[in-house]
Amino acid sequence: MKGLTPRSKDQAKWYQEVVQRAELADYGPVRGTIIFRPYGYALWEMIQKKLDERIKELGVENVYFPLFIPYSFLKKEKEHVAGFSPELALVTYGGGKKLEEPLVVRPTSETIMYAAFARWVQSYRDLPLKINQWANVVRWEKRTLPFIRGLEFLWQEGHTVHQTKKEADELVKAALLMYKDFVQEELALYSIAGFKTESEKFAGAVYTTSIEILLKDGKALQAGTSHMLGQNFARSFQLQFLDEKGKLRYPWQTSWGLSTRIIGGLILALGDDKGLRLPPRIAPIQIVIVPIPKGRGKKEVIDWSRQVYQELKRMGFRVFLDESDHTPGYKFNHWEMKGVPLRLEIGQKEVKEKNLTLLRRDKNERLTGQLNYTFLSNLLVEIQDNLLEEHRRFTSDHIVKVDSYSAFEEEVKKGNLVQVFYQDNPEIEAKIKEETKATARCIPLDTFEEKGTDFYTRKGEGKVTLFARAY
Repeated sequence: MKGLTPRSKDQAKWYQEVVQRAELADYGPVRGTIIFRPYGYALWEMIQKKLDERIKELGVENVYFPLFIPYSFLKKEKEHVAGFSPELALVTYGGGKKLEEPLVVRPTSETIMYAAFARWVQSYRDLPLKINQWANVVRWEKRTLPFIRGLEFLWQEGHTVHQTKKEADELVKAALLMYKDFVQEELALYSIAGFKTESEKFAGAVYTTSIEILLKDGKALQAGTSHMLGQNFARSFQLQFLDEKGKLRYPWQTSWGLSTRIIGGLILALGDDKGLRLPPRIAPIQIVIVPIPKGRGKKEVIDWSRQVYQELKRMGFRVFLDESDHTPGYKFNHWEMKGVPLRLEIGQKEVKEKNLTLLRRDKNERLTGQLNYTFLSNLLVEIQDNLLEEHRRFTSDHIVKVDSYSAFEEEVKKGNLVQVFYQDNPEIEAKIKEETKATARCIPLDTFEEKGTDFYTRKGEGKVTLFARAY
C-alpha cells in the first residue's frame, strides 16, 4: 500500500487521501457532491444516534418536511432570501413542462416549516412547539471540499416556537451548549461557544451563536449553530397565537443545526500521518482483531481469534474480526488509516499465553493485556480522554491575544486563533477579511462582559472576539 502524503508536506492532499483511503466517501458524478461509503455513513449514524438522544432530552420531536419549497416562500423574509440567493438550486421544469412557480431544492427549512406552523399554532396551548428534522440540504457552493463544504450535505435542523422571548433565548442557549457538550464528550473535540458578529449571523436571525473548533491546519470550523429568529419569520408567515387573555400575538422562534461537516472536523482536528484517529465513543468499530496465523498453529490462531471476537461482542464492544487474506502489514496499515481505536494482534504466542497484544491508535503504542472487560473499557476511556486533552491543549496553545492590527496580521498568518477587543462593524470586518482572509469566529460566552479598546480603529470600546481563517 502506497504511503499517505504527510500532513506537513501537503495538508490538502493528505485530507483528500484520508477521505478516500479510509473509505469514508468517494466523489459523486456532479461536482461538489460525495458518495457516503458504508464506513463513512456508519460514522454519521453513530453521530446521529447519540445527538438525537440529546435533542429529545430538550423535549423536541422528529418530523420530515418536503425537499421542494415554493420560491415565493423564501421571498417572504427579505434578509433570508438575500442571504441564500447565491446558493439556491431552482427546479423550473417538472414532468416535461415548465412550472408556474420555480421550486427551491431545500437549502434550509425555515420557510416551508413556518408556513405549516401558521396552521398548527392557534393558541398558547399549542406552544411551545419543538421539532427537529434529519435531512439533506443543497447549497450551490463555488468552492467545495468533501464533508467540509459541498453542494449537498446531511444534517439535523431544530426549530422551535415560544410564547416569550425569554423562553426562546433559553432554548438558543440550551441547543448551543448541547452541541458543545456533544462534540466534547462524544467526539473528543474542544470547542469555543459564543455569539456571531453581525456579518456572520444567519440570514434573517436576530442573533446567531455557534461553537468553533480549531483544526490542526490553523483554520477554524463552525461546527454547530443556534439562532434566535425573534419574530421576523412569524410576521412574514402570519404565524400568530391567542394568549391567555385572548390577545393575538406573534411568537418567538429559534432554529439550530449540526451537519456532516463535523466529520471533516474530526479528520482535520484529530488525524495524523497514518490517517484517522477516531474517538472510541463515536467509532463504528472500537476494536479490530487481526489474526496472524503461521504454519501448524494456523487453526489454533483462527479458532482463538473467533472466540475472542465472540467474547468481545458479548461484552458489548463494537468489534470486527479481519479474516481477509491480506498480509498482517497490509491489515495494520488499513485499520490505522480507518482510525480504529484498538487493534488486537493474535498469533501463536497470544494463543499459548492467552493474553492480548494491543495497539493504541491514539498514541500508536503497543501494550499487552488480558481479555477483560474492565481493562478494555478503561483503555478505551483513556484513549477518548487523551484525544480530547490533546485537542484542548492544541487549541489553548494557539489562542493568542493581541492589541494591534500588525500583530493581528502576523498571528493570523501563523494559523492561530487571534483574540482581540473588537467593536462589531460589518464594513471593517469586510476589510479585515480582504486583507488577511480572517473572519470573526465568535464573541465567546466566557468573556462576553469583558471590554477594551478596539484593536483596529483604536477608538471606542470592543468585546473580546476571536478571529481566524476558516473553512
